[in-house]
Amino acid sequence: MLGAIIRFVVSALVLLFVSFLVPGFKVGGFLGALLSAVVIAVLGYVVESLFGKNVSPQSRGVVGFLTAAAVIYLAQFIVPALEVSVLGALLAALVIGIVDAFVPTELR
Repeated sequence: MLGAIIRFVVSALVLLFVSFLVPGFKVGGFLGALLSAVVIAVLGYVVESLFGKNVSPQSRGVVGFLTAAAVIYLAQFIVPALEVSVLGALLAALVIGIVDAFVPTELR
């Protein structure tokens, strides 16, 4: 349980960092980022459950990248503190993928 909480806090911090760097990706405060992290994780789980591991961002392929961008874009319709353009979602997925290579947010 503590590991999951730490994972979401780290994910929220990464989203705040991405919001600072990426044009077209805005998140409103830490609580908005925390809620966004939870919603993105749930949407990612649902997509992975429906389509299998091949669309997972952990597969590190083009399909995983595009799926991550789509999940980030769709999250804005659930989280009021999140505003994302299509280009912002693509850039955010790229930056999150690079950051995740150095600071993994998934529990192993």
